Amino acid sequence: MSENLLKLGIPAGSLQEATADLFQKAGYNIKFSSRSYYPTIDDDEIECLLIRAQEMARYVEQGILDAGITGYDWICETNADVHEVDELVFSKVSRRPVRWVLCVPEDSPVKDVKDLEGKRIATEAVGLTKGYLAEHGVNAEVEFSWGATEVKPPRLADAIVEVTETGSSLRANNLRIVAEVLQSTTRLIANNAAWSDKWKRTKLENIALMLQSCLAAEGKVGLMMNVRRQDLPLVLETLTALQDPTVSSLSDPDWVAVSTIIDEAVVRSIIPALKDIGATGIVEFPISKIID
Repeated sequence: MSENLLKLGIPAGSLQEATADLFQKAGYNIKFSSRSYYPTIDDDEIECLLIRAQEMARYVEQGILDAGITGYDWICETNADVHEVDELVFSKVSRRPVRWVLCVPEDSPVKDVKDLEGKRIATEAVGLTKGYLAEHGVNAEVEFSWGATEVKPPRLADAIVEVTETGSSLRANNLRIVAEVLQSTTRLIANNAAWSDKWKRTKLENIALMLQSCLAAEGKVGLMMNVRRQDLPLVLETLTALQDPTVSSLSDPDWVAVSTIIDEAVVRSIIPALKDIGATGIVEFPISKIID
């Protein structure tokens, strides 16, 4: 065991596999056991603990964990005093932020948040909801929901505040969005004392760098090709690059090698165009990390 140790919280539940997958791409192999809340990781300087994202910020604030991964929504919900190391835009379904939304049944007369004065709202994010209502000067009864929140209106609640990525569950339960309460992305957070520790701060910065490099590379591929010098301007005009393409001289002075990074989605249209211009030896290769 290393003398230096970073106690890192891994979110249990919906973010668990997505987090492990991102860490694996970054070079950290996390393995879970069904009988343990202590996942193993192939880094002797890190000790992992599996904790629900809803509780993560509180344990990080208290110093039980040096750092952890959780949603911005749960930082706001617990009002935790933690240092946000980095924003990691990933989730269980997509790479888009999740949304906490105020919803009512399709046939509800409620059109605006102010129409909920004196009404009952069910949600898992009680603090978040109360704060939102206070901002709009609305007094309503907010009760904690233990689950299946979408099925509670109209019998058990007049409205709900629920998290959504695609909106499919809301539509399936005939719910209509009245307002957006908060957009949330995943964050790497640290205890303030841990962040002040030089070794732990450097360790966290390195982890954040590797995680971000993997997120930056998603949906990107590399292209290499040989091009006649006379065709180079047209090739450069055709390429939509993350950065300016790299152009290297070849042994034949009339030819150059070009390499670049592009969006994977446009490869199918760009490669034929490059071939028509006269590019040869076109090679597409995967990109696992991009570090600016």
